[in-house]
Amino acid sequence: MKTINFPMLLLACLVILMFVGCGVAIALRNVWLIALFIFLGFAFMGYGISLKRKKSDI
Repeated sequence: MKTINFPMLLLACLVILMFVGCGVAIALRNVWLIALFIFLGFAFMGYGISLKRKKSDI
């Protein structure tokens, strides 16, 4: 059984929370928060993908 990679799990949870925050911002009809949460969600996702790619190259 594989061990859980907690830093990547927390990063994935953070990405999910950013997109949940985007949903809340849509409900509040706040364009700036929508843009912020979408940007942060994609930024964290890109960071996680780059970490995974670096780890697999080793």
